[in-house]
Amino acid sequence: MIDISMDMEQYDCPFIDTTADHDVAFAAAHWEFNPVAEELECRMVVEGADRGALDNGLHALQDHQQMHDIDLLAKRENVAHLKTVMGQTDAMATIRRNDGYVTGPFYIENGSELWHVGFDDAGAADGTLSELERDNEFEVVARDDTALPTMNDVVQNAGAAMALIDGCRDLSDVERETLETAATEGYFQSPRDTTLGDLADQFGVSKPAVSKNLRRGQQKMVDRVVEALSELDE
Repeated sequence: MIDISMDMEQYDCPFIDTTADHDVAFAAAHWEFNPVAEELECRMVVEGADRGALDNGLHALQDHQQMHDIDLLAKRENVAHLKTVMGQTDAMATIRRNDGYVTGPFYIENGSELWHVGFDDAGAADGTLSELERDNEFEVVARDDTALPTMNDVVQNAGAAMALIDGCRDLSDVERETLETAATEGYFQSPRDTTLGDLADQFGVSKPAVSKNLRRGQQKMVDRVVEALSELDE
């Protein structure tokens, strides 16, 4: 399997056009393609910079000629959950025509879209990328040739991977920033390249405060690592 991640700028995608004109971002929670109607049905989460940006983005998306239907499932503050039906884009048609398939969620922001697509052989992948270059702007940000044993390992251990991802999501913004800075500055190395006092000065808080944020963040991640290890054992 050839797994390709690309930063795509389609000229006929309603989501890309909307994020280019409004301060909103879309993430696909679920998608399904109807080959007969040549339509893509998605459950999307959309987040605006504020309520006004969200409302403006939703109105623009509704009016786009490629958008066939929108159902607002839920809305709170500056975030909404949508069910959308859109026509097939040129890039989507090219990938499907070459036996490509979606391997991960879409994420759209600032006029471009992060795609994850797969192919069964390198020839099909290379041919598709050549075709896409004719009418689309994109950049391949990652390409992995996944062998069958590795693919099987990924599928079997998806639960462990999600446990680690959930651990990252459990972190508060302060805990995450504190952990990232501590790791980058060498706090966890032996000998340490930075001290608790240095970190406290950098964040403008007391040493007990930065220590508490570190301990809370570490505890959350350790709990998830233990959970992931249990998933691997099972």
